[in-house]
Amino acid sequence: MHRRTKIIATLGPATSSPEMLSKLIDAGMDIARLNMSHAKTEDVRQAVEHIRRLSTEKDRRVGILMDTQGPAIRTGDLLNALDLSPGDRIALTVRGEVSEEEQSVDVNYEHLVDDISVDDIVLVDNGNIQLKVLEKHYNHLSCEVLTEGVLGSRRHINLPGIRVNLPALTEKDMADIKLGIELNVDFFAMSFVREADDVVKLKGILEYNQAPQKIVAKLEDQQGVSNLDEIIEVADAMMVARGDLGIECPYEELPIIQRRVVKHCIRMGKPVIVATHMLESMIKSPSPTRAEVTDVANAVFEQADAVMLSGETSIGQYPLQCLEVMDRIARRIERSGGAGYAAEADPGDDFAKIVQSACSLAMEVEANGLILFTRTGRTVRYGACHRLSNIPIYAFTDNPVVLNQMTLYWGACGYMIDFDDTDPANNFKAAMQLLREQDILKHGDAIVSVTQVLAHGQLVDTVQMHRVE
Repeated sequence: MHRRTKIIATLGPATSSPEMLSKLIDAGMDIARLNMSHAKTEDVRQAVEHIRRLSTEKDRRVGILMDTQGPAIRTGDLLNALDLSPGDRIALTVRGEVSEEEQSVDVNYEHLVDDISVDDIVLVDNGNIQLKVLEKHYNHLSCEVLTEGVLGSRRHINLPGIRVNLPALTEKDMADIKLGIELNVDFFAMSFVREADDVVKLKGILEYNQAPQKIVAKLEDQQGVSNLDEIIEVADAMMVARGDLGIECPYEELPIIQRRVVKHCIRMGKPVIVATHMLESMIKSPSPTRAEVTDVANAVFEQADAVMLSGETSIGQYPLQCLEVMDRIARRIERSGGAGYAAEADPGDDFAKIVQSACSLAMEVEANGLILFTRTGRTVRYGACHRLSNIPIYAFTDNPVVLNQMTLYWGACGYMIDFDDTDPANNFKAAMQLLREQDILKHGDAIVSVTQVLAHGQLVDTVQMHRVE
């Protein structure tokens, strides 16, 4: 049985060479992530070229996810890092203000003073440094240091629970999206999605450019959580980005939010990714902690479409071992069952009901496979949301773009064939022949398919069951 849960690996200095990319593909990488917060344009071009070439050579499809930086609030450059102790005063300045405070740092968000209130908490450097706002001035905030830390240049700032006036897409994001369209990446991950309109803006850009990329909306703050269902409705997929989300929300809420997102995505028929800190200790250690094993296992048990590695494969010392660990955990947990969220799956249109019927039939007859044909990926997405634990989905398309995008769908194995529009029966014959040639199916196997037949001169969607002869 092939692994149902897909694995996304972030590329970086540790995994940029063609040799390491080849090993990652052999070890089971389904999607390569390009983190545009750090990646340079030329590095991105080379990575895409290497992945496409290796994917073709190995006859193993690998998707490419370009992750935009998003509208991040950061501190400015410092000549020297600031050693902060509890009780110290520090000024956060905007618009180039020069503060009389002994310690100060500029912030790139000019509306900071407008959005924040006295007694609010500012989290800096992934929450390692906590500041309390004591006074507001025209162009700076006077803050008290609550936790000890060293503040360096360009550190990320989080403002939990505070609605900020940031654009959905920055100038850098727009330039990176233009590059991604040019390079024909498969997915754009949109950072800090706060409401459905953020995704709609990016959709409009893609439609204007006639670009086929799918949009993965990253859930990273409380506002996004509040608008969860509306965001899922317009996005092509979701990502539980637990790094910023764990800072923006109370940490004890994070597992509940993760479970809620996975459950709602499965119910609404949208792919979902669980990301960040999954095997964090393996950046420096060749083996995971027991807690990390359980964390990955929980995401697999919840039946997320994909789990993601970040620093573990981009800058870590053991990128290949990380992928092997994740693959090993996923395969074992998948054999033990799942959370059962698919019982509520209801993507909502008539054709989805036909696919649901096929999934039900496949389970009743204990089929050896479900064959689906698609030009857009929709049929396969509908089939994947029912989480057929012991029944692989063999997905056939005539579109190479869709073939790449199916690397995100839970349980789906994608194949390319030429479709016969005059007689759909020939498509099924071609699919069966391919699976027989690859020794995937054998005599007596039961197969359920969603296909079309000609009836009175019209194409009609049907669910069929076959025995391999």
